[in-house]
Amino acid sequence: MEERLQKILARAGYGSRRACEQLIIAGRVRVNGQVAALGSKADPAKDHITLDGAPLPKAEPLVYIALHKPRGVISSVDDPQGRTTVRDLVPVAGTLYPVGRLDEDSEGLVLLTNDGELANILTHPRFEHEKEYRVLLARRPDERQLEAWRRGVVLEDGHRTAPADVFPGETFGKGAWLKVILREGRKRQIRETAARLGLPVVRILRVRIGPLLLGRLKPREWRYLTPREVASLKKITPRN
Repeated sequence: MEERLQKILARAGYGSRRACEQLIIAGRVRVNGQVAALGSKADPAKDHITLDGAPLPKAEPLVYIALHKPRGVISSVDDPQGRTTVRDLVPVAGTLYPVGRLDEDSEGLVLLTNDGELANILTHPRFEHEKEYRVLLARRPDERQLEAWRRGVVLEDGHRTAPADVFPGETFGKGAWLKVILREGRKRQIRETAARLGLPVVRILRVRIGPLLLGRLKPREWRYLTPREVASLKKITPRN
């Protein structure tokens, strides 16, 4: 059965559909010897598909893993500087890449998978899936600061953050915990938003990606997702 090439490439483990589209646009993909164009279709059972001249590998079984990333580990499969990566923490053979990245100083739930289709669902902005965090601040926010965070804040680069759900939690010394639910995924967004509001961040812990929960996983621990969890993630649909 014919499918779009970016879908075939994603399923073979070459990244999200958006990343695979760039491979096609760059002219690196051929079907039966002919350079493919964006929008081309092929039947992997009948057509000879190559990337940079090499045939696509046989598709690996799809794997879905939840990891509790600790502070000091980067959300990548390798690092030129030799830092520990999330891939180092999961001794499972085959291709795995992180979906739902966290910066080096943040902790919590990261999904690792070789399912490019699911990666597309969880990273494409139009799906606007929720990501929930527990955020410890060095000082207690007032209602004005909370309301500003909920409405959206203009960051240093001029981007205005999307509205967020922000709920005050328990106090902690001179600081306090917040529950923050985002529907966009800009790098270091929580830290930069809090800084613009004069609220230093002490700790960020992600506890949920869409319907997937961190649960009782401790730092550095990981587990395979259940079939029900995988199905619930794949049910995420775009907002518009």
